[in-house]
Amino acid sequence: MTSRSFAFVAGLTPALVVGWLGFPRLLYKRVEQPLSFSHKVHTGEKGGMACADCHALGPDGRFTGIPRLEKCAGCHAQPIGTTADEKRFVDDYLNKGQEVPWLVYSRQPDNVHFPHAVHIGKKVPCERCHGPHGTTDTLRAWQVNRISGYSRDIWGPRITRAFRRPWEGMKMNDCIRCHAERGQSSSCLACHK
Repeated sequence: MTSRSFAFVAGLTPALVVGWLGFPRLLYKRVEQPLSFSHKVHTGEKGGMACADCHALGPDGRFTGIPRLEKCAGCHAQPIGTTADEKRFVDDYLNKGQEVPWLVYSRQPDNVHFPHAVHIGKKVPCERCHGPHGTTDTLRAWQVNRISGYSRDIWGPRITRAFRRPWEGMKMNDCIRCHAERGQSSSCLACHK
């Protein structure tokens, strides 16, 4: 190896390392959720609730997403637990009739329609796309792409997408791969408006 080649490799290697490690930190902004929330408390032995108890389908078959305040009010007219966030939830949101401004991890681009009803009807478990989110004790920070405005959950935790688990990413290729595994078609118009 010539000294010129060595100098090139010696300069390129740190630049690549800084780029692969530093670029994602610059690209994504971390934003904490407005309140701490434990899915584990609600779905575990004490709560015993299923995903669909709060994250239900509307009358037209569309997914209703994050539950509205009135869904929570049935159980939480008064704080049930002892955490400061639960007291704050009741005082600042429930008593004032103000929706919690939750940050959505899985918001898709505007030209994408994801039909939850079809997937639930085909018995695809929520964990296939959302991972163990329903068993977590706290909500992780929402990471938003500073350029596109979309959650990091769409791309996945690593920019290389290497060594990822099935639920780490909600890109079109992830959907096509899942459809292929299950022998389902992948018509463009099924998901794109």
